[in-house]
Amino acid sequence: MEDSRLEECEQDNNDDDNNNNKTEEDAQMEFQSEQNNKDLEVAPAIISVHPAQNSVAVAVGPDLRVFNLLEDCAVTLVDESGGAFHNDSIRAIRYGANGKLFVSAGDDKLVKVWSAESWRCISTVCSEKRVSALAVSSDGLHVCFADKFGVVWVVDVPAVDGNEAPLSKKAVSLLSHYCSIITSLEFSPDGRFIISADRDFKIRVTVFPKKPLDGAHEIQSFCLDHTEFVSCLAFICTPNCLQGILVSGGGDSTVRMWDVISGSLLDTCEVGAMAGQLNSDKSEGNCSTVTDICAIPNCTLIAVAIQGLQGIMLLSGNLQSRTLSVAKVVPIVGENFIPTSLGCSISAGLLWMVTGASKLRGSDLSSLCRVKVISGFKNSCRDSLEKEPAVLEDTEIPGGEKLLEKLQGSISIGEKVFLAAADAVKTAMCNLLIKKQYSVEKREFRKRTRNDKKTKL
Repeated sequence: MEDSRLEECEQDNNDDDNNNNKTEEDAQMEFQSEQNNKDLEVAPAIISVHPAQNSVAVAVGPDLRVFNLLEDCAVTLVDESGGAFHNDSIRAIRYGANGKLFVSAGDDKLVKVWSAESWRCISTVCSEKRVSALAVSSDGLHVCFADKFGVVWVVDVPAVDGNEAPLSKKAVSLLSHYCSIITSLEFSPDGRFIISADRDFKIRVTVFPKKPLDGAHEIQSFCLDHTEFVSCLAFICTPNCLQGILVSGGGDSTVRMWDVISGSLLDTCEVGAMAGQLNSDKSEGNCSTVTDICAIPNCTLIAVAIQGLQGIMLLSGNLQSRTLSVAKVVPIVGENFIPTSLGCSISAGLLWMVTGASKLRGSDLSSLCRVKVISGFKNSCRDSLEKEPAVLEDTEIPGGEKLLEKLQGSISIGEKVFLAAADAVKTAMCNLLIKKQYSVEKREFRKRTRNDKKTKL
């Protein structure tokens, strides 16, 4: 997920006439204020689960935390490239489909590829802009990542055996959304397409070429029915539907189902209306943005995280009629837990959730999160649930207290912290709709003071 904390592309039109008389000094003062405010930017906690649930990773702020479930121990990351792991907020983490590699990226403009066995950094890629989303190709040979200017880059991945020397790789441009922040990237299960969603309501389906380093020039379709920013993408995939069906969530409080070949809308589920009925927060301005969706593997169920909903909503996808319906709402009772990210493995039948954020004002802790797990999905290969989902107690979670201490940073964290985190993430997601407008003077000053210009060799 990406939000408006990322700087916007410079706007060439619609400047406020009252700002045109600003002096160079005014522009410099405003620019410095923006730089100072960046230190207070909130980064939602995110989670990713190994396909076979061998390990679980959580990122909050610049901290990357991994727990090895096979060996029941915390993972020590090894980066011999000479630099820091990450020195700014991590915005995206992802395991490869075969579970051999893991990728992390974020505001420090670094994309790091790790062996998911030795947990050594095997490749570091420098991005020109801050990274907003990433995806790993179905065959595990390429990593794609999107920057804040709407460009998707691709880099080939070296062979992974766990003992590789770190390599410095250079990415090449794959495709572009032209100055619209890309919020989510996803490969189709069969590897034919790469799907990119952005802040300007659109989803692009692009044919992933046989030679990605030469660029992707064939657009399959556009999916254009969202009325607000698109926040997340996922594929419903079952043994009888290996190509998958695309679903998306957004700031318009809907989850939508798509035909990627034609780009046509198949169905819309108004999850915000249901969440509003269940949500006790009726305050003005309360929004029901879909913050994340997670398709349960080998199943037609989709878990949906919605702002303001203390729990998750389960949708059922009917692949024959190509429709979506609400199957169940699973509440989190006794805690102020509003998920910011979801993850699931192929075989374990568990849905992992995290809530939290970094850089909270008024908190003496820089990176806070809380992990919860819901069971009951292992045999749910129908349109409806076969077993009642249950929220596991902390002692029932795989890895138990050792896992929670590693991923959360502490076993016990105060309730008020997560209320503050939920409010901060909610504000950031709602602000994703707002485009900044710059005066001529300020725009010229920003161009002169950019630190990411390409240098001529």
